[in-house]
Amino acid sequence: MVHYDRSLRTWWNWQTRYFEVVVPQGVQVQILPCAPCFIEENTQTQKICTEFAQNNARTSDRRVKFPVTIRHRTSTAKIYAPGGKFAYYRLAYSVAGKRRMQTFATYTEAREAANRVVRELANGSQAAALNATQSRDALAALERLQSFYQSTGRRVSLLAAVSEFAEAAGKLNGRTMGEAVTGYLRTVANIGRKDIKAAVEEFLLADAPRTKASAGERSQLSPKYAYNREIQLRKFADTFTNTAVCDLAKEHLDTFIGSLGGFAAKSRNHYRAAIRQFLQWAIRKDYLPPTHRLSEADAMRPERGNTAEVSIYTPRELAALLAGDDDDLRALIAMGGLAGLRTAELLRLDWADVWRVPGHIEVTARKSKTRQRRLVEVCPALAAWLQVFSDQTTGPVWAWQEITFQQRFARLCAKVKLNGKSIARKPNGLRHAFCTYHFAAHANENQTAQQAGNSPAMIHAHYKGLATKAEAEKWFNVLPPDAAKNVIPMGKAKLLKNE
Repeated sequence: MVHYDRSLRTWWNWQTRYFEVVVPQGVQVQILPCAPCFIEENTQTQKICTEFAQNNARTSDRRVKFPVTIRHRTSTAKIYAPGGKFAYYRLAYSVAGKRRMQTFATYTEAREAANRVVRELANGSQAAALNATQSRDALAALERLQSFYQSTGRRVSLLAAVSEFAEAAGKLNGRTMGEAVTGYLRTVANIGRKDIKAAVEEFLLADAPRTKASAGERSQLSPKYAYNREIQLRKFADTFTNTAVCDLAKEHLDTFIGSLGGFAAKSRNHYRAAIRQFLQWAIRKDYLPPTHRLSEADAMRPERGNTAEVSIYTPRELAALLAGDDDDLRALIAMGGLAGLRTAELLRLDWADVWRVPGHIEVTARKSKTRQRRLVEVCPALAAWLQVFSDQTTGPVWAWQEITFQQRFARLCAKVKLNGKSIARKPNGLRHAFCTYHFAAHANENQTAQQAGNSPAMIHAHYKGLATKAEAEKWFNVLPPDAAKNVIPMGKAKLLKNE
């Protein structure tokens, strides 16, 4: 309740929906709480409580006939004269389906406002629907969006900004947008753009030190494996030029793996493994988000290829290869065929590993493919072939590179003749032959797996039923031409030599 002298000027402001009072200097006004007075509004008119409008009436302009209708195109507004206890001109118009009213002290001001409003409405502007506070807020928001555009280059409309805020705020359960953004930045990596080709080269360079072995140690990564992976990843990078890692999609991987249709299933699996390693590294470098799901592409599923036929040498072929004229290869061929060592393990072998444990060849963890130490039993036939090397106690069994071994072994196979024909070279034929004949001789996949450094399941799956026990006996009885009938086991031979 406002108590005041009747000489005070008071009126109801339709724009702010408050009574406004002009208080002369020195006049005291006491505001007391009272029951609220509400405005009733419909599409035709508005009724207000005039309890506080006890001000003197104002005489309307007699030269004008009220209400005055102001038109522009299809838009209209009406000016009502002061009347009764309400001493101000009223401007009424409709915007956005709602009736609006403003008050003015003079008719001139009301008419100017009416002309402005009808022109804005005719041009499609909804600014007339805003009150003063809303107008100020809208202008401030537009200025803020303009500053955002100047700093980021992103242009966002006021509607888009408000809509996005309202949608996000509805999901935050009372938390502020600032709290949500802070939490997001704390847990989500800032992904950088990196071209695939440049990223692949960076990955290969970062992994290169792992292929270097320290003194007396084995490298963490096989140089041969690293070389093959380098070829695979560079082929992958060349397929998608001018593409960032973060822009990779499942469709890219499907396209690349699909282009490898001429490769065997096992080779395509090698490509998949190389790509997975690269993607995992890209996550660590923040070139790819952890939630990329690229590994879920259809083409990235490993294939189960048909088991390749295992090719093995016959006992006659083994005897012919051992009797060849390449003395440097003889020890490797004997240990590969009669002990089942892998080619890489043979090339890492030292003569001390051959003689250290009587009756066995020690494959240390540093030289084993599985990085696990194992002892391989030396059969009498192998002991006979190694007897001529008993004076070599130190130094590598093979002093050259793997490529040299492969080339000389290929020449040996081409040179040795059986029934007038060269011996066909068989991939990993010596190790395959050992596993096949050993399993046929003992019928125990666990024992064969222990000798070969493999799993029983692998032995059973690949080497079962490929040879008979009689053929196995012939294989493990391939002896040097001048060997005595009673071959002394290698362990005893070394003991006698030491005595």
